[in-house]
Amino acid sequence: MKLILTREVAKLGVAGDVVTVKDGYARNFLLPRGAAIAWTSGGEKQIEGIRRSRAAREIRDIDHAKEIKAALESAKVTVAVKTGVAGRLFGSVTDKDIAAAIKSTTKLDIDRHTIKTTGHIKKVGSYSVKVSLGHNIVATVAFSVVAA
Repeated sequence: MKLILTREVAKLGVAGDVVTVKDGYARNFLLPRGAAIAWTSGGEKQIEGIRRSRAAREIRDIDHAKEIKAALESAKVTVAVKTGVAGRLFGSVTDKDIAAAIKSTTKLDIDRHTIKTTGHIKKVGSYSVKVSLGHNIVATVAFSVVAA
């Protein structure tokens, strides 16, 4: 089955790539997760838009990645969430929440798929996550979870 990737998939490609995969992999994994769309002649027009948005977020070179790493590690990121008794959260803090907090604090658009958390964050406190910036550069972002 021929597909257009909408985001990076490990060992397959990056957003905007046209790939051919087995039907089961496409139906059961890529399409339900929104990682790809079916290839059509009309879909070819969407590829250029996907590539433009990827280029805007893309880290250009090692020096640019080091600048972003310095900005991320020096930022004071705060995630405000609803809490219950004794500082326990309703649900947990996700990588999407962290990416939104980073964007509101630093104005850097970090892809949520590059954020690696260690376990679930279900209490108020201070935590850190690793953000993979490419070019073998990983930033450690410290953030605090506070009651909203």
